Amino acid sequence: MQFYGLTVDKFLDHAAKWHPAAPVVQADMGSGATRIGYAELRSRSNRLSGALLSLGLRPGDRIGTLAWNTRHHLETYYAAMGAGLVCHTLNPRLAPGHLTAMIREAGDRLIAVSADLAPMLRDLLPSCPSVAHVVVMDADEAGEWPGRSSYGHDALLAERGAPVAWGQFDENAPAGLCYTSGTTGRPKGVLYTHRSNYLHTMRALQADSIALTAQDVVLLAVPMFHANGWGLPFAAPAVGARLVLPGRHLDGPSLCRLMREEGVTVAVGVQTVWISVVDHIETGGGALPQLQRVLIGGSSCPDTLIDRIETVLGARVQTSWGMTELSPLGTIASPVPEPGEPRASGRPPMGLDLKLTDAGGGALPRQRGVTGHLKVKGGSVVDRYFASEESLLDAEGYFDTGDLASIDEEGRLTICGRAKDLIKSGGEWINPNEIETIIGQHPSVGLVAVIGRSDPRWGERPVLVVEPRQGHVMDVDALVGTLKGRVADWWLPDRVVEISAMPLAASGKIDKAILRQAFADGELESRAIVR
Repeated sequence: MQFYGLTVDKFLDHAAKWHPAAPVVQADMGSGATRIGYAELRSRSNRLSGALLSLGLRPGDRIGTLAWNTRHHLETYYAAMGAGLVCHTLNPRLAPGHLTAMIREAGDRLIAVSADLAPMLRDLLPSCPSVAHVVVMDADEAGEWPGRSSYGHDALLAERGAPVAWGQFDENAPAGLCYTSGTTGRPKGVLYTHRSNYLHTMRALQADSIALTAQDVVLLAVPMFHANGWGLPFAAPAVGARLVLPGRHLDGPSLCRLMREEGVTVAVGVQTVWISVVDHIETGGGALPQLQRVLIGGSSCPDTLIDRIETVLGARVQTSWGMTELSPLGTIASPVPEPGEPRASGRPPMGLDLKLTDAGGGALPRQRGVTGHLKVKGGSVVDRYFASEESLLDAEGYFDTGDLASIDEEGRLTICGRAKDLIKSGGEWINPNEIETIIGQHPSVGLVAVIGRSDPRWGERPVLVVEPRQGHVMDVDALVGTLKGRVADWWLPDRVVEISAMPLAASGKIDKAILRQAFADGELESRAIVR
């Protein structure tokens, strides 16, 4: 059989050859939308590869991107990866200290930055000596960057762009670098290879997975700096689907208008995005008649919110679970509802295996209907973190996700919480996820988190943190009342915090580390719950 290198440039090559006019659409607030066909996008990206190499960059070098979901960002993705460079996506929502540490550890040689994020980058660069070049996206001029060469994106393409032969490297060569969001500790780098991204794309396109086709119009509302935008920048061109990029504007009115104008059929994003969309539609924002599916991931989504989204949008909600370390898709619900299906995170597509273990790492004798520590194995699963020699795998090659989970008799996964989030009170464990699931079903609740606080008698006690749903008033007694009889009395939180906006990581997960620190520092006002 022929050897066919599994490199990500082949996705855009395929789209350019077989779906040349299928558009990539970018929302430009106040001036409509801009469009470019896959053939032209491929040409520009390939010539941008030549421009990057002309700056002295070589295969294996890392280039950082500090940018939103835009066409220039997508061109930079393929320009870097096609030439054998490593595209290091940086999350602008992280603390400056974390961003600086990532750039330094990665040794980024060039950073491509959205024009509106340039001031942030200027503050970071004095501590980032490896960065020799700056490219400013979405702007005519780059401005002055002392000690570094600088270009506007289009100016660099015009001055130095030249065709390059893509894919001239081994499929196991690194393609992308993404750091975890740091919700459970210091952010850690995950280095994706071309092969791992290719296999992940094939997994995502399976019929019981994300299952895109050339007839789909895909809204990418998950940031491209979060685990390669869940792999959609690869999956959409791989089938010739039209791709809609919202830029930085993820508010309900902007997304509703964009989805309606472009006839979006599949929309992808974290649950907070869909809360804002549903809130807008419920207040007279109009319908989305073309929308068929909404893919949600990042954090556990309450059943009541799923029902609300499906009712208001008239679309199927596909819940999923994944991690940066998994590229990121782990499990996903089927695009077509199954009779009597529970609200779970679905099954793993072919190419990924799951295992439940006890706290010591031993496989549970029964893998169905029990809760255990979740481990995963597959061709798109991390084996060690970037710049580390320490293996993350057990003796059978499985990676410990840090999640607690159960698998039902039909193979559907339910995440039961993070092992690190468990609260030890009086020597016994409290699982915050069970409390959050119940409280999250109350109609007045937008987002909910349960954290542990230090207690001199019990060691730790649970604190209930609630962001009320828009237009609702929090009734503490009613919320706690929903727990009684459903969890043990000693699990009941004895303090509650009402918060206007829950701190979120780029993944959409509630950042409990920030909540715990803010509570410990006295920054969150709480009140006692009288039982």
